[in-house]
Amino acid sequence: MFPAEALADPVRRAIVERLADGEVGAGEIAADFPVSRPAISRHLRVLREAGLVTSRVAGQHRIYALDRRPLAELDAWLERFRPLPGLAASGPASRLDALDTEMHRGRRARRAADEGDTDDHAAG
Repeated sequence: MFPAEALADPVRRAIVERLADGEVGAGEIAADFPVSRPAISRHLRVLREAGLVTSRVAGQHRIYALDRRPLAELDAWLERFRPLPGLAASGPASRLDALDTEMHRGRRARRAADEGDTDDHAAG
């Protein structure tokens, strides 16, 4: 399975994010999610088969670790699609800044309208 296919599921992405900080036991991973332990085991198996995680046995526990190599390969494959058309000149950060500015303008306009409505009702 291609790593991107394994990462298509939000639970598996969250598991990979959890493992980015270091090794974690299967029980700890399962405790982080509102799904059954067997479901987490299936997600971990998919991630193992995709080469995204490794596991080792420590006593009665199975410990999982992130294998970053497939992510590096995925990143290299995605590189051919960068920069994104239309974002190269202004960059994603400036577009997000512009969106933030527009959201703040909208909030200010709604507050001003709400305050104006309150004044109208008080006068009437």
